[in-house]
Amino acid sequence: MVQLSSSELEAALAELPGWRALGDDAIGRELTFPSFAIAIAFMTAVALFAERTDHHPEWTNVYRSVSIRLTTHSEGGVTDRDIALARHVAETAERLGATG
Repeated sequence: MVQLSSSELEAALAELPGWRALGDDAIGRELTFPSFAIAIAFMTAVALFAERTDHHPEWTNVYRSVSIRLTTHSEGGVTDRDIALARHVAETAERLGATG
């Protein structure tokens, strides 16, 4: 596992609408769901994926909103593991009707 270069990160973000670089060491996204219950269902689905892949998001939930920050602490920045988790987040969020 190696931290992505700037050009690799830029290319990955181009394929992940809604995601943005957060400084040099993380990516993030803000999502809004139709209801609190759906926001929690989203977090549960992502949590199960995160457990299976042993790679966990930094996130917060306020009512219908979920803020997500992804980084690989051991590598000091964004890696392929973060991109894979971001893709899963995007797919799950779309399926559950999120905006943002």
